[in-house]
Amino acid sequence: MIPWLSSNFKNFKPTAAIALNATRHMNRLERRKLFSPDIEPMRTAEGRWFEAIIYEMFLDISQKSDRIRFLARKGADAPKQQKFAQLGQNGIFYSKYGDIVIRGNGQDLAEFDLLLVTSDNEVAFAEVVTSPSDLKEFEQEIQFKKNLLGYLYNQKTVPFLLISSIDISNYSVVRRLAKAKENAIIFTSSCEQIKKIVKHYRPRILYTKPENHPKLVLATDFTFKKPFDYRKFHEEVKSQIFSRITYNGPARKPQGAASTDELVKKVLYGALFPQSIKAVCESYGMSVKGNRIEFSDFSKFYSKAIIATDLPGYELIIYLRSRQKKEYLKMVQTKDGHFKFERPTPSKVGFFLWLESLQPTLGTRITLSILEAFTKKEPKTK
Repeated sequence: MIPWLSSNFKNFKPTAAIALNATRHMNRLERRKLFSPDIEPMRTAEGRWFEAIIYEMFLDISQKSDRIRFLARKGADAPKQQKFAQLGQNGIFYSKYGDIVIRGNGQDLAEFDLLLVTSDNEVAFAEVVTSPSDLKEFEQEIQFKKNLLGYLYNQKTVPFLLISSIDISNYSVVRRLAKAKENAIIFTSSCEQIKKIVKHYRPRILYTKPENHPKLVLATDFTFKKPFDYRKFHEEVKSQIFSRITYNGPARKPQGAASTDELVKKVLYGALFPQSIKAVCESYGMSVKGNRIEFSDFSKFYSKAIIATDLPGYELIIYLRSRQKKEYLKMVQTKDGHFKFERPTPSKVGFFLWLESLQPTLGTRITLSILEAFTKKEPKTK
């Protein structure tokens, strides 16, 4: 499928009919923003639209080619009833917008712009981009998705398509991805070019829905070939790290680790007891929007502190449970070891439920051991 798409996709161009039909996957507000003079919301709407255009193109292409066996429904073609995130939830789900996601213990681990099955019965996926800014940490994200699908469907290789509305061939990350035989990099019409095709059409549109599309299936019908218990994988990785820290071994993962380790995106070590929070405040320090958090004031504004590390880089994170809002404040470590506020974690995401379930388990000694093992720089002491 990959070589065929690489050589034939340039022959497929978004038509006015496809571009207009793609707006059925957008809500009324998003459609309005497509031609907005306000650049930021317009670009966001464009990204959503272009992703829908590529999906509509694949609806057409899959009917004309035997290289694509199945195409997963998404957007307006996804089930209307969504399953809200909950702890213990593992597998493929649809978001309220019809996006395809894989959840682990209720947390959204990966989202797929397109998910399909090739004529060789391999599960493949695509990423659709409209801006070079989307390429930040892109390679790491693609590798994680390949690891995830490769494990779940027992595939040595996972075909991948990068479809862009702009020429990003000069970017090093794209050149590296292009070297792999199982990848295809495809450039199509720009959003500006597509807009020129449709701008003279009246806003009233009659959509074409794929009622009896022979290859359109639910993403949830893509049956996993291996067991997927994300909480179990997480606890195994956490246990390994605690063991290495306790016995003064290397805290980071050694080479040749088990394949399930590669599926864990973040390790949550646990919530801190009050004395542990005090030790962090005094030895490392935390600040929110320029205001330093003193331990004496901590309980006025926060009810909990949780230590975690992102993988594979083991960057330290502290999550603070706000008393004012139903959210967690994500605190990242600066070069001097201090922790500063980066962004909130809202209550509507599955990861919030996991954070809520954690109770204090970490004493002062183990808390400082974790921080010392992964900190970027030795903390300043009084």
